[in-house]
Amino acid sequence: MTDSHMSLETDSLAAMDVARGVSRLFYRQELVTLSEVPLGNGRRADIMAIDAKGEIVIVEIKVSRADLLGDRKWPDYLDYCDRYFWAVPAGFDLDLCAREELRPDIAGLIVADPYDAAIVREATAQKMAPARRKSETLRFGRRAAARLLALSDPHLAGFD
Repeated sequence: MTDSHMSLETDSLAAMDVARGVSRLFYRQELVTLSEVPLGNGRRADIMAIDAKGEIVIVEIKVSRADLLGDRKWPDYLDYCDRYFWAVPAGFDLDLCAREELRPDIAGLIVADPYDAAIVREATAQKMAPARRKSETLRFGRRAAARLLALSDPHLAGFD
């Protein structure tokens, strides 16, 4: 196995750990989450969450310096959420997340491990357009239902 292959596997496992911790944090805050959610603009959010009021939160997980600093697509997510967060593993250099191009004025910051997470910097709320909220909430609900159905009948395919 090459070093780059091992690094990808390690990064993938670290990202899964961060996703689990963020999901646990949000669950306690009464937000339900889905991972790997396609958006209407063709992008894919690492985590999308929705609360009882219909507020939508998107979280992008970054487990390496290169991944964080190389991400130029993240502004494409802002029209699809009310709040946006970066999530990083415990021990990550948090000073990187304060860089101006990563918009610390609007992007929140979460530090997570496999068991829990903490909001280090709250995200600035920016309300979604009502029509976008309606369509994304419907897509969220349908995707969640399809994933649940696929668990009970793995022979179904092609929706997610």
